[in-house]
Amino acid sequence: MTPPPADDTSGKSGRRTELLDIAATLFAERGLRATTVRDIADAAGILSGSLYHHFDSKESMVDEILRGFLDDLFGKYREIVASGLDSRATLEALVTTSYEAIDASHSAVAIYQDEVKHLVANERFEYLSELNTEFRELWMGVLEAGVKDGSFRSDIDVELAFRFLRDTAWVAVRWYRPGGSVTVDTVAKQYLSIVLDGLASPHH
Repeated sequence: MTPPPADDTSGKSGRRTELLDIAATLFAERGLRATTVRDIADAAGILSGSLYHHFDSKESMVDEILRGFLDDLFGKYREIVASGLDSRATLEALVTTSYEAIDASHSAVAIYQDEVKHLVANERFEYLSELNTEFRELWMGVLEAGVKDGSFRSDIDVELAFRFLRDTAWVAVRWYRPGGSVTVDTVAKQYLSIVLDGLASPHH
């Protein structure tokens, strides 16, 4: 098989990205097991066999979708935590970045939320468990530092606070729609206001 000409690289790369976007949308809507290679090919307007010129399996597509999303997200998380902001500002930045990820990579977030428990059993996706551990360490570290420096209340259960934040932030992928009437910036600010300042009016 002769390699493509050098000037064809960008076109092929663009086609791969297009196919991954189509696959991600289908995986998010139908689930991994319910989505076949033929479904993806049909949605892309190509024959199933043509899809294998770009990816060797459905699993490879899932892997590439999740790796791209998580590499970007955790790169931002690490920068935030290393930037020297105070505890409250660090937590605000982590939450805002998470909501921005839901907006920018909606399908990838939905796939992760729906499939991670099944995927971690596969050796190929061991990195998901490693990143889950890093996520916990990063966010717990910020909460613990905030309690220590007085930014957050000393009577909170840090473990429970972490679980609440983790679960309530990411579940927004179920109802938030990119491009809808409510912007991701508004959602993030409202969420942070409720979490950090509460629902009750200070005058009551």
